[in-house]
Amino acid sequence: MPRIVFTPQLRRFVDAPDFETGALQLRAALEDCFAAHTRLRGYVLDDQAHLRANVVIFIDGRRQRDAVALSDALQPHSVVHVLQALSGG
Repeated sequence: MPRIVFTPQLRRFVDAPDFETGALQLRAALEDCFAAHTRLRGYVLDDQAHLRANVVIFIDGRRQRDAVALSDALQPHSVVHVLQALSGG
């Protein structure tokens, strides 16, 4: 089953445990996770349900391609890392 992993920075603000899902598309996997952990949605997606500008997702070590529809395919043993982009001066 694909596994979604959240960074420790995000875990400081909201309960974000690793999550396993049977979904084989990024959007569906995230929706499964949000159904179980509703507060995560607002940290990951904006009000248009697109990936927030300060969030990046890697699937099996490769950056997701579609930040709008989140249609990237997952494999049965994929690992999805959800990271908050860091900025500063």
